Order: sequence, then C-alpha cells, then structure tokens
Amino acid sequence: MNRRRLVVLVAVLVAGGLLGGFAAGWWSGGHETIAEAAAARLPDDVPAFYRNGGKHLAHFAVDPDRWKNRDLNFLRREEEGNHYLDAEDLDGKELPATHRYDAMKMIYIDLKKEPNKVGMLPYAIMEYYEKLVVGFADYRKGPTNTSIPMKCLVHGGTLAHYTGDAAMPLHTTRDFDGRNQPDGTVKQKGIHAKIDAFPEKNKLTPEEVCRGLEARKIDDVWAHINKFLAESHTHIPKCYEFDAAGAFEKPTEESRAFILARVRAGTQLTLDLWYTAWVRSEKLKTGFQ
Repeated sequence: MNRRRLVVLVAVLVAGGLLGGFAAGWWSGGHETIAEAAAARLPDDVPAFYRNGGKHLAHFAVDPDRWKNRDLNFLRREEEGNHYLDAEDLDGKELPATHRYDAMKMIYIDLKKEPNKVGMLPYAIMEYYEKLVVGFADYRKGPTNTSIPMKCLVHGGTLAHYTGDAAMPLHTTRDFDGRNQPDGTVKQKGIHAKIDAFPEKNKLTPEEVCRGLEARKIDDVWAHINKFLAESHTHIPKCYEFDAAGAFEKPTEESRAFILARVRAGTQLTLDLWYTAWVRSEKLKTGFQ
C-alpha cells in the first residue's frame, strides 16, 4: 500500500466512525477531583498561576467528555478513541513510540482491526503533555503575557482527563462494560457506570486523594505511560470481583479503598506529568522551527 492510499484510508476510518464503545471515564466529579488534587501537590517552582488553578483545571478536565456529545457528529467521532486502549486487541504487540498515525497503520494493516475500536489513549496523553510543555515554554519566555496562563490551564486540564481515564482499569480492556460471553450475552453489564460514579457518589475529596503525594520527574514519559496502563489493566479482575459482590453499589471498606487507590494513581500520574512538563519546558525552544 503506498503512502497516499494509506493517508486516505486513515482519514476514512476516522471520519467514518469506525469506533469503539461509548465509554465515559469517571463522572465529572471524579475527573474534577483528580485535577484539583494534583494541583494542590505541585511544588513551589511551578508557576503560581498553575498551582493556584485547581478549580480551572478541574473544569477543563471534564471537556473531553463534553466533546463526546451525540449532537456533535464530527467532534464526537474524532474524540471517542482517545479515552481507552483495549490491550487485548494489540495481540501482544507494542504500540509505536512515534505518533498515533503509525499506531493506526499498525493496527489496521498488521492487526487488521479498526484503530478507534482499539483506542488511542496513550497518544492522547502524550499529545496534551507536549502541548503543556509548549505552553510552559511560552510562559518562561513571556511571563507577562496574560494569554499564556489560560492555554496552559486548558491543556493541563485536558491532559488530566486522559490520565484519569488511564487509572480506571476498564479503560484498558474491550470488556469495558461487562464480560462478553461466547453466546453473545454480556455478564455484569453496567459495571462501568458503577465505578465511574463511585468517587462522586461516595464523596472522595481532593484533600483525601492528594494526601502524601509528591511530584516526581519522569525520565521516559512514553514508557511510563505504557507501564502505567499495563499496571492499571491488572486491576480488572478486582473490579469484577467487587461488582459481583455488590460492593460498588453498597461500598465496603475494601471497595472504597480500591477506588481511592485508583483515583490516587490517576492523581499521581497527572501530578508527575504536569511537573515533568514544567521541567522539560526550560530547555524547549519556542517559536516556529
């Protein structure tokens, strides 16, 4: 297949809506809590506008779910695949550490699967992490430009949505809302919504979530994100175990601790990526190059 035909093929796949399940991440309250909790633990060398921007970051952290509004046909279909990665559909292959279009080529041509059904979550995280790096670099160059803090908060808040999704184990599997059975039925359908709702319904607060967390610089962001997603995937059996016991609808001490740990993991990832973006921005050249 030549390059021109590949580009056309990818465009058709995206525009044609060959998409996976319509899975939300945490309810809006869960995403807001993760963003606000991460902002509260940023170290002092991060600019004050960002450290004090928890409420703004929390608002922007919900935007990627707003973009999936069913009345927004183009935006919704472009956005949906950014929220998950169905690890089983990679057939043991590693995603390319380049960009999403190489991944789409691999998934469609090598695996013969539809890219947006497999998911693009690690690329969404990388793309918004790098947008934040650029924003912070612009701030270093022009700290009095009042437009720059706004875009940093927008990019950072959007990034926080995807990092929050990565911490939700059911965003790493094709069995995102129940176990698919050989006869075509789905066992434990509805589990996704129960977990999504848990932080908000059970009042997990930013203060509780961020307690004891410290920002850490990430040396290899791509490797770190993929390791995080793989670790998140290991918690899928526990999700189904708690659900079968009714422990999400009627929380136990153990089920609450489990969800709190996942929310804290998402907060730690968010905090670390924000901080790493700030550190990396010091050496990033700005402007058109």
